[in-house]
Amino acid sequence: MTKLVGVLTAGGDTPGLNAALRGLGKAAIEEYGMQIIGFYEGYRGLMQNRTIRLDGSNLSGILTRGGTILGTSRDKPNNMPMGGQFLDMTDTMVENYKRHHLDVLVCIGGGGTHKSAAKLMKKGINVVTIPKTIDNDLYGTDHSIGFDTALGIATDAVDRLHSTAHSHHRIIVVEIMGHNTGWLALGSGIAGGADVILIPEIPYETSSVAEAILGRSRGGKRFSIVAVSEGAMNRKDAEEMKLAEEELAAAKKTANREKAEAHLLELRQAQASSTIRLASELEQLTGLESRVTILGYVQRGGTPSAYDRLLATRLGTAAADLINREQYGVMVASRGEGIEPVLLESIVGRRKTVPIDHPWVISARKIGTNLGD
Repeated sequence: MTKLVGVLTAGGDTPGLNAALRGLGKAAIEEYGMQIIGFYEGYRGLMQNRTIRLDGSNLSGILTRGGTILGTSRDKPNNMPMGGQFLDMTDTMVENYKRHHLDVLVCIGGGGTHKSAAKLMKKGINVVTIPKTIDNDLYGTDHSIGFDTALGIATDAVDRLHSTAHSHHRIIVVEIMGHNTGWLALGSGIAGGADVILIPEIPYETSSVAEAILGRSRGGKRFSIVAVSEGAMNRKDAEEMKLAEEELAAAKKTANREKAEAHLLELRQAQASSTIRLASELEQLTGLESRVTILGYVQRGGTPSAYDRLLATRLGTAAADLINREQYGVMVASRGEGIEPVLLESIVGRRKTVPIDHPWVISARKIGTNLGD
């Protein structure tokens, strides 16, 4: 019997999503004779039953295109904005899944997408997930679609900032995406020759960073590049954030919950301007002019790298293989040189952070890069 496969892309866009759709679709159709139905704009499209039949005609020519032909959104099945309020729409999604007589739903996305897929799985939907995120923070997989492309873009930016920093004898503080993990900032900082790299996993002391910059200045190097992950915090802020999170966890079922939530929100909002604050503090401590560059969404755009095209194709075709074997409830993970299924329930709610003894960290320290501690 012909298998009917649904697929959606959810969360932030990343280079390589179209390559994954192509790999899944072509393998499913040509190798196994399956039919593919795409849902527009992530879980919202599944809820609204907005679909497109994927076949050779619309899967052709998309390998090199950034973004996703299906569109995406960050809407969550159990907390979806509807008419000015947030509603649990999982039952509606299950109904649409059954309306199309689907055998499985393939969800391509990051941590939030995988959590949502797990919720739908508990409602009786067969799911297979594919990891994508430029943050590379999905637990259970060595690599996620989009990371390599973003790494190249961020590295190129750091490369280009060297000439300005050198010409004007400035400190250039460049903020790099990564959410609450430092993979992107660490990798691009090392590859781009940043003098200081600050990541969330290693809370920093501003005085340590300033001293490293002054040491370079005394050695005749009158410029410095500081690569900062968007989630990096100084030691004081990191301790306050940890306490606030612990307070909220303890107050979840008490009358103090709203107060704890407001305090945590306040700290997170203040964190949004921490890179600008850091640059100002470094200027005061070193006497050197500082400038801030925030790379932002440019890191998520454009043509996927060769590696991401290859990874996405391998993950997509592996997903088709798993569906053919009716192996559901798994994420298709990149492990070493191979691809293997990992139980979805074992990775949901977990984040892959940078170990402080990771080879990248050790190499950075050996070449004299300051990590803020």
